[in-house]
Amino acid sequence: MGFFNSWLVLLFLLIRTALAQIEEFVSIDCGSKSNYSDSNTSLAWVSDAAYIRHGSVREVQTENIISPQYKVYRFFPTNSRKYCYTLSTAERRRYLVRATFFYGDSNSASSYPMFQLYLDSTQWATITINDASRVYVEELILRAQSTSVQVCLCCASTGYPFISTLELRPLNLSMYFTSYEDNFFLKVAARINFGALSAHPLRYPDDPYDRIWESDLNKRQNYLVGMAPGTKRISTNKTVKADLREFPPVKVMQTAVVGTKGSLSYRLDLEGFPGYARAYAYFAEIEDLGQAEVRKFTMKQPNIVGYKDVILNIVENANGSYALYEPSYMNISLDFVLSFLLMKTPDSTRGPLLNAIEISKYVQIIPKTDIEDAAVLDAFCSMSSSGELDCDNGDPCIPATWEWVTCSSGMPPRIEKIVLSHKNLKGLIPAEIKQMDQLEELWLDGNFLSGPIPDMSILARLKIMHLENNRLSGELPSYFGDLPNLKELYIQNNSFDGEIPIVLLTGKFLFNYDGNPGLHLPRKHKKNLTIVLPATIGAFIVIILLLLGYLWLHQRKTQQTKSDSLCITSKSSVPYSIAQTTSLVNDEGRDVACCISLSTIEEATGGFCKQIGVGSYGPVYYGKMRDGKEVAVKVSAGISNHGTQQFVNEVTLLSKIHHKSLVSLIGYCQEECNKILVYEYMHNGSLRDLIHDPVRKKGLNWLSRLLIAEDAAKGLTYLHNGCNPSIIHRDIKTSNILLDINMRAKVSDFGLSRQTESSLTHISTIGRGTIGYVDPEYFANQQLTDKSDVYSYGVVLLELISGKKPISVDNYDPDWNIVHWARSLICKGDITSLVDPCLEGTFKLESLWRMAEIAFLSVQIHGLQAKK
Repeated sequence: MGFFNSWLVLLFLLIRTALAQIEEFVSIDCGSKSNYSDSNTSLAWVSDAAYIRHGSVREVQTENIISPQYKVYRFFPTNSRKYCYTLSTAERRRYLVRATFFYGDSNSASSYPMFQLYLDSTQWATITINDASRVYVEELILRAQSTSVQVCLCCASTGYPFISTLELRPLNLSMYFTSYEDNFFLKVAARINFGALSAHPLRYPDDPYDRIWESDLNKRQNYLVGMAPGTKRISTNKTVKADLREFPPVKVMQTAVVGTKGSLSYRLDLEGFPGYARAYAYFAEIEDLGQAEVRKFTMKQPNIVGYKDVILNIVENANGSYALYEPSYMNISLDFVLSFLLMKTPDSTRGPLLNAIEISKYVQIIPKTDIEDAAVLDAFCSMSSSGELDCDNGDPCIPATWEWVTCSSGMPPRIEKIVLSHKNLKGLIPAEIKQMDQLEELWLDGNFLSGPIPDMSILARLKIMHLENNRLSGELPSYFGDLPNLKELYIQNNSFDGEIPIVLLTGKFLFNYDGNPGLHLPRKHKKNLTIVLPATIGAFIVIILLLLGYLWLHQRKTQQTKSDSLCITSKSSVPYSIAQTTSLVNDEGRDVACCISLSTIEEATGGFCKQIGVGSYGPVYYGKMRDGKEVAVKVSAGISNHGTQQFVNEVTLLSKIHHKSLVSLIGYCQEECNKILVYEYMHNGSLRDLIHDPVRKKGLNWLSRLLIAEDAAKGLTYLHNGCNPSIIHRDIKTSNILLDINMRAKVSDFGLSRQTESSLTHISTIGRGTIGYVDPEYFANQQLTDKSDVYSYGVVLLELISGKKPISVDNYDPDWNIVHWARSLICKGDITSLVDPCLEGTFKLESLWRMAEIAFLSVQIHGLQAKK
């Protein structure tokens, strides 16, 4: 009786555990109008109406509906936004997240969807629908880092983003543990049930954790091909003990395949590879062996570098028959095609056996937006009652920014700009805003904000703040006068009171305080105003007269000029020491570049005696100005057909471009038919000279190469996205990446780059680039896009990794082109053969893989594949 009672208690606990597991399941039918229970699995499915307020619902146009969840799907507009579902989680618990996609509309083959799937800020998968009748399944295993995760769809290349179902499944504490789980998700690439009794996948209730085990009878391209002759399917009804770490379902372990002729072999494609993986194999002896019989076999992986064959005896390894043995490989490098072989040993009486395999790829977690910045944005969201801020659209910065914020390019992203003008915000400005130390612009004008201005004294990067037309009150803080970068402070039409701090009236920045009746000037400032005002007016009149005289003289001089193509005489230049007073002026009336006299340049260069290089523009000379500034002087080779106005326009363009990763233009000279550009001097020369010098490159370690790659990417990104209109460089190469005294890289030689109109996606032009760096697609269509620069940047990355030149002029074997050579190695997963021998033992393999992957994507032949 005692044994019977104990058995009842155990049964009761098992039932309670199973019921609790089901209650924690989240099963969302995307697009469904109502909740329901699935008769096949007894799982409760809910409508997604409570999870998302965007998108539209479409009925699937097919008669082959395999489950009620695939009758409809939710789809979203094709635009720059992302659309997200938020799922609640328990922090630090492991979950399986599953999204499925069933298109069903075979009549729209020309517009099959292709889009991106994200979990929080990490790219999960690229969804590409090729077969409308297939259910595409994506599974990700994660350890929750907070109380929720967000699954987002965005960035459609063709068609539109859509989703059929979304599921969240909690896992047992022991399952899917890795040492890398704080930095990597696990993306399921294969989970296969061998010897399955049907072609249907096995899942809940047979698997209490509702994993989907795909049948080996499933037929699709490149799935389990190359099966060895004599492969036999076996099964049993006996219970298999399978309660080890990964808890594979008993039903999966009750079937297997056996190699009756001594071998088992399979080959299958692994989506998303090459890459690093976590792999499990599941074995259980489910045949009754005779007393003298033994099953021993060798596991072979012929295409995996460094893999050592393993001999298995399932009965010994599992301590008996009908018991699980689950060998694992926690960090193994796999190619995009997996081939494996199980071979019977000479002393074995039975052929090899296999029950199941499971393979997951490590996906590096991309950091979300800075947590303190995100908290401030959440506070602003709570102040909007109209719902027009779209605060439910995932991470504020990745992969697409919210419409009202601008983010930095660093990791984690920081908020640099907030634009919430006329958004009907009510309440106090969040006090947490003082933590946003990277904030540069804050636009809160035209709302219903009240209360005082909170402490922002540490926002040293703040340049612009607009608080006008609100209901703010209290005294004005004096710390605004101490912010070093502040250019605009607008507070008009509020209810501020008290004395205006005198530090705000110094004229260091634009300050508008009209419409605040309670504000008054300090007394001392009023007395000084009666004295200063007449003097100011008098000075203003003198300036106006001088300006009129200058314009009259300038007009007479212009009338004497014969044409724009004539050389400018020496009278138009000034010495460097007073060059700040003579400069080109753009349409907005701002100085953009100083003019330096030819005599000053001759003095600085010692009569052009030290040539340090030559470029497409002409020779480059070293110079040192009177104030000690070192410069690089580019002199036109005389073959340029640039006219005076064209040269002036180019100098105007160059001088507008300011970025720490771009070489800065200091000045220019156009005198006695000379066209000269003066740049900052880069002490360590070009990356090409450094990386291809067998002695000097030994000092270029892996970290230095990463920083150079990052700097070059930032400079190129600024040309593409930070300039308006954007600029295509056209000649990205290692000789145009220069290194300063601190070995930080800057992109150079973009003076002859092409501007594009914002509405254009490409320009047609006669090519300028260098062989080995030019996108092959350009030769086909003669069209340059920003992806032409991305391709060239990918070649630079391969040079940084390998130390090889883009084109080998010494021999023309299959490795003569760096892109072809590197692509072949990466596709084979042989990443270490890419590395410059002088880097051996100095880099982390994960870092190498990441950089190689970026290079690989950048040099894809078709432009749409190259990632910016």
